Amino acid sequence: MNRVLLIAGRGAFAAAVFVLAVALVQPTSAAEPLAGALGALQQVGREGAGNVAATAAWSQVAAATPAELPTILAALDKAGPVGANYLRAAVDAIAERSLQQGQPLPHDALEKYVLTTTHGPRSRRLAFEWLGKIDPTAGDRLIPGFLDDPSLELRRDAVARAIAEGTQQIEAAQEDELARQSGVSKLEKAFAAARDLDQIAALDKKLGELKVKVDLPKHFGFVMNWRLIGPFDNRNGVGFDVAYPPEKEIDFAAKYQGKAGDIGWVEHASADRHGKFDLNTMLGKDMGCVAYAAVEFHAPAERDIDIRLGCICACKYWLNGTLLGTHHIYHAGSSIDQYQARARLKSGRNVILVKICQNEQTEKWAQDWEFQLRVCDAIGTAVLSSKTSNPAAHVKRAKHETQQARN
Repeated sequence: MNRVLLIAGRGAFAAAVFVLAVALVQPTSAAEPLAGALGALQQVGREGAGNVAATAAWSQVAAATPAELPTILAALDKAGPVGANYLRAAVDAIAERSLQQGQPLPHDALEKYVLTTTHGPRSRRLAFEWLGKIDPTAGDRLIPGFLDDPSLELRRDAVARAIAEGTQQIEAAQEDELARQSGVSKLEKAFAAARDLDQIAALDKKLGELKVKVDLPKHFGFVMNWRLIGPFDNRNGVGFDVAYPPEKEIDFAAKYQGKAGDIGWVEHASADRHGKFDLNTMLGKDMGCVAYAAVEFHAPAERDIDIRLGCICACKYWLNGTLLGTHHIYHAGSSIDQYQARARLKSGRNVILVKICQNEQTEKWAQDWEFQLRVCDAIGTAVLSSKTSNPAAHVKRAKHETQQARN
């Protein structure tokens, strides 16, 4: 949906700028400095900042030759959202004009640009779109190689193609077990490469129907083992802004005064394939309360990560004592990757802390008190702790406790 909107927005923007082009574009001499015009477009800010200079700069960039397309595409990598719109429109204007005038686009340079993964995803995608218009074989030749691409859009195309091919192979295999296995293998590779949630869900379902097990928590990077402590008091909403002891120290051996007596940290594991922790089951049904979840996350070296949280209740979360997010919202829905924060792991032991608050609403739909959290890189590839504490035993115990609660 977002991509559709983006393309629609890009079309509207390009149409508006094209009107300007009719009035302003005059062929420029090769000596005119393209770099200065590109710089002006890169610096366009929100709310019209730099628009006057950008209008003149755009006419200059849009009059460039097809050979200069890679240079203009590269300028996209350092442009903000508004400047990127100007640059995309300029690329489209140059390419469309060139084709209308019978001038060839630089095929080899565009393909080289697409395959250079150090360029940004949006400029590579745009180059791929124009390459596809002048070379009908580009999709078949290049898309399979995007399966592990750092660009989510290009990777998505490759995953979609692998799903279609694998499914077709399986359906056509009939009694040919080798052909069937080949199709299944293609789906497994597609699952390993998938990062978009809808493609992961579709492949999980399809592989499940084929009796192929996939490790969904590991694929996402869900934290499946937490130490939990609670409840602390949140009657009348007083607890959200109160820094209870876990916000001041992480001492898993300590006991604290809770809402109704002394409480301590207890290890829990989730048996849920999406890493959900149902605190009503694990800590006991309560309302007007606060719980904390903490985990030691070990990294072999410093690195940037995303911490992505799903929580239907009010929540806060920290990495190594640094507050990453605070969301004072109750029962407005929950989803995978609902809240996201960039953070940096240090080498060795790190501590992730989550505060989950429950209010006192009495409606049936307001009783859930749960969360899920995953650690991944910027495109959603799981980042796993280098040390875990016997997760198999914890999951077995979690399943047993969940079954007891249901009984």
